Amino acid sequence: MKQGLSLRVSQHLALTPQLQQSIRLLQLSTLEMAQEVEQMLDENPFLERAEEPAEREAFGLEQADAPVSAGEQIAEVSQAASPADAPATSAETAEGDGLESRLDGAEPMEESWEGDGSVDVAPDDSEWGGEAPARNSGSGDGEETASAADLARSPVSLQDHLHEQARCLRLSQEDQAALYFLIESLDDDGYLEDSLSELAAAWLRLSGAGGDPAEVAETLEAMEQRLGVALQLLQHMEPAGVGARDLGECLRLQIMELRNTAEARAALAICNQPLELMAKRDIKRLCSLCGIDDELARAALSLIARLEPKPGRRFVDVERNVVVPDVIVTRAGRGFKVTLNPDVMPRLRVHDVYANAMRQNRGGRDGGGESGHAAMQQRLQEARWFIKNIQQRFDTILRVSSAIVERQRNFFMHGELAMRPLVLREIADELGLHESTISRVTTAKYMATPFGTYELKYFFGSSLGTETGGNASSTAVRALLKQFISAEEPAKPLSDNQLSDLLREQGIECARRTVAKYREALRIAPANLRKSL
Repeated sequence: MKQGLSLRVSQHLALTPQLQQSIRLLQLSTLEMAQEVEQMLDENPFLERAEEPAEREAFGLEQADAPVSAGEQIAEVSQAASPADAPATSAETAEGDGLESRLDGAEPMEESWEGDGSVDVAPDDSEWGGEAPARNSGSGDGEETASAADLARSPVSLQDHLHEQARCLRLSQEDQAALYFLIESLDDDGYLEDSLSELAAAWLRLSGAGGDPAEVAETLEAMEQRLGVALQLLQHMEPAGVGARDLGECLRLQIMELRNTAEARAALAICNQPLELMAKRDIKRLCSLCGIDDELARAALSLIARLEPKPGRRFVDVERNVVVPDVIVTRAGRGFKVTLNPDVMPRLRVHDVYANAMRQNRGGRDGGGESGHAAMQQRLQEARWFIKNIQQRFDTILRVSSAIVERQRNFFMHGELAMRPLVLREIADELGLHESTISRVTTAKYMATPFGTYELKYFFGSSLGTETGGNASSTAVRALLKQFISAEEPAKPLSDNQLSDLLREQGIECARRTVAKYREALRIAPANLRKSL
């Protein structure tokens, strides 16, 4: 093997830690961003929230009269004895101990947060997002006490609603525990996804029973029988249909709660047949299988259509699904004003006391040493870069949102029918950014408009050709299809071919397959399933 020296020129892209953090923060959603801020506040002693009001105590006189849910009461009844609660640890003490440990001997970070090496308090170290109002912690002069109207408006979960009914039943402790276990096993729609045997096995594991296999099998069989009795009680509770294992059983439970009429008996017979026949509205097959005439079958199907396929729907807490917009668009004269939502902007700043202590202890005279001082300096630089990256994140979101509003001005004036074609490259070229950056900004970021709240990606859509040589947005075409279908005759719904012809009459060239794709994206059934009986 011959050894030698060679000279080679190459280029490679190296991302600094602060640039990596900037890219990562840009693609986070609002919820993920809030979690990232909270984690950084816990880990970095130099970062603090600006003018954050003190939180109320978790345990105190105000919590003494807090209502206990019915499920917790039943859980206490079903348990023979509950272990004593361990004394609560003060959050302030834990936070202070963690802070002292970080200040006394912090280990150097693996990543290097490059900076100018200074530890003086720079003008940029002050709070950012000062215009954002502080979050209301609920403290105030008498405002923390909930009124009766507020308690009445508080949402009630499906489990709590069922537990309230279970309290009115005179059951043994074992039956009460079985019913409680079934109620807690329901999903949000009110269905039992697992079989009774699987639930019995899970109940056995939770109880910790063991020993001889024969005794375990006997206990498991007894638990399954007890769950079967509890299931009968659950399925007679309100709302009707709760505790069903599938859609057919849910519909049958609701029909049995109705009056015993010919339509109800026919509907019950139809629900005992394969649901595919009812979905396809195969009247002839249903009539032959159930032994009913055509008119009675149509009346039964009309009755089934009025039933609730998801009994727990009205108990779902809608607050969990509320989308908090990052950008708010309002009318301003003849134009529109684009502003950031102050509720999602964190108020952060560098801790002045610790930063000044770093500047005064530049040489590590207090015994921390040069290594400890360098680690604290890296933490300080990390806090500064975190604040700047958050500011850059919101600035980029605001720039992209302003460009979208400028491009889609017709949408904000006339609605989605006036949406124009728009691709990521147009916004990227206008702002001098990369398409990947625009994609990160528009993902999981929302804009509140006069027509509702939309994800930023909603304003981008491909183009379809028109007879005049122009382009129409796919979003506008979907809105037009929705308008056509909503105005159709229920007895004669429009097929995909007819919808394609209607679009062609409007000057938009759209094939039948494209119409079907847009219709499925709008979650609209085909014509044969939309036909009214």
